[in-house]
Amino acid sequence: MIEALISSKTRIKLLLKFFLNSSTTAYLRGLESEFGESTNAIRLELNSLEKAGMLVSELSGNKKIFRANTQHPLFREVHTILMKYLGLDQIIENVVKRLGEVEKVFLTGDFARGLDSPIIDLIFVGNIDRHYLIQLIEKVETLVKRRIRFIIYSRAEYPEVIKSHSEVEPLLLWSELD
Repeated sequence: MIEALISSKTRIKLLLKFFLNSSTTAYLRGLESEFGESTNAIRLELNSLEKAGMLVSELSGNKKIFRANTQHPLFREVHTILMKYLGLDQIIENVVKRLGEVEKVFLTGDFARGLDSPIIDLIFVGNIDRHYLIQLIEKVETLVKRRIRFIIYSRAEYPEVIKSHSEVEPLLLWSELD
């Protein structure tokens, strides 16, 4: 769907990288090795997004570090479009809201790093019926056309485990306070 609106695959990768998890930062050479694309293609897209005000940059030594401009008027809308593109909105709508005692849901793995992947990694916190969750996830996987892996933690386990779970801080997708 998004490919029909945005023809540049590099731009889509950059939007996923920076707008899915707004705390993500990256520099040109790092993106080159991560995406496996030429620096010229990436540089053109970075410059275009920076000129539009959607990305901001700062110098760190000899590296120009980019991140999403969360103050841009379209930041929220781009983030929402990407959530829908990946099917994360379907997970929230069809899984989380039907489970009852869910306190938080975090996105981890490749998507938390801003990389597209055929697998969505989630952490659920709460008192959750594992068998019912599996049934719901099987249904949602057909809707989003991606596999979903999950881990369930109780409220007591959550504080210690969540930070050590990944080298990238998990992205909060949903909270009972929302």
